[in-house]
Amino acid sequence: MRLALFQPDIPQNAGTLIRTGACLGVPVDIVEPCGFILDDTRLRRSLMDYGELAAVSRHVNWAAFAASRPGRIVLVETDHGVPYTGFAFHPEDTLLLGRESAGTPPEVAAACHAAVHIPMHPGARSLNVAIAAAMVLGEALRQTGPRAKNPTR
Repeated sequence: MRLALFQPDIPQNAGTLIRTGACLGVPVDIVEPCGFILDDTRLRRSLMDYGELAAVSRHVNWAAFAASRPGRIVLVETDHGVPYTGFAFHPEDTLLLGRESAGTPPEVAAACHAAVHIPMHPGARSLNVAIAAAMVLGEALRQTGPRAKNPTR
């Protein structure tokens, strides 16, 4: 299981997700360009001292990232795809999160193997990307982790 951030805009969210990956043993891919300098002070502040524990790979663009992924790319969307709790995750999946300001372009979404979303209350547009990633990643790890009741699910 991996997390991937597509051209992230907000350093605090990227830092929070890298920290999440470090704490859960999940590698993080960053698809550039970012909307900030990757060594930004705001990124370091949200990373705290977890930066050394994190496994982070940077990719110069979408094509380089897509070529490097052997498993499925599962897009986490605001309103398309199946509810994340009804999706069968695989251990080699990469969960792709779009830009906070613009999501993912149609060609990126079309290249993904699947899409999931978090059902929300009518009228709500979206959750913070770090919150959404944590929710979906938690379910994916529950299904695929060593303690999963049905790891082939």
